[in-house]
Amino acid sequence: MTEKNPDPTHIRLVKRVAEQLNCSRSTAEQFVEGGFVSVDGQVVEAPGARVRPDQTVTVAKDASLLELTPVTLLLHKPAGFEAGLGQPAAGGTAHASRSQGATPATSLLEVASHLAEDASGIRVLQRHFKQLECFTPLPTEASGLVVYTQDKRIARKLAEDIESLEQECIVEVKGDIANHGLQRLCHGLTFNGRPLPPIKVSWQSETKLRFALKGIRPGQIPAMCDAVGLSVVAIKRIRIGRVPLAKVPEGQWRYLQPWERF
Repeated sequence: MTEKNPDPTHIRLVKRVAEQLNCSRSTAEQFVEGGFVSVDGQVVEAPGARVRPDQTVTVAKDASLLELTPVTLLLHKPAGFEAGLGQPAAGGTAHASRSQGATPATSLLEVASHLAEDASGIRVLQRHFKQLECFTPLPTEASGLVVYTQDKRIARKLAEDIESLEQECIVEVKGDIANHGLQRLCHGLTFNGRPLPPIKVSWQSETKLRFALKGIRPGQIPAMCDAVGLSVVAIKRIRIGRVPLAKVPEGQWRYLQPWERF
């Protein structure tokens, strides 16, 4: 059997569900994508899947369209993965350029990399990996928090307010800092010919600095460190606005909880 020449006795799952529930195709499709439909005991989330007449199709008793709300995923991106502005996951509609040879961070968004201790209580569904947009780009060589969302309200918030949201980064450095270097990092440096506003910078350890700043520009932190005699080894973003990366391991993701606000 092929899609071009399907077996006439096999019908699309969404049609079967619509017939069983006596509902519209669109409603049946939402039930399937919501993870409420099983075929011979196995959950199937693809409305276009074909089923035989002898197969048992079951719709969960707790099936509800109220749960089909857009989600936001918080990924701990490892270094070496690209997270570009507007970059979608598979099946998304946004467009973004891809760095030559870089692996998109969206390849990490899958069931297997979901944080087991996620406290959101949200069931992981395949539809959660579609129509995602990213408005929190992070350099390929950096690691840390990247946000992917289906929620238009959150997308608008991040797109419009990212310049005013404070971002917190842990920066590993090497070298000997210049005299009064920490004070200069906090206030007194320029970048691209313009004075930088006051920034919160403090030592976390002998080799790590904590930066908390708004309106960060590509290359800004390395340039700042270089100006005071330090070289950047690694950058990790741990917070955007009021939302922290928390204890999500590198390469894993969690859901934004309903009470969390950027």
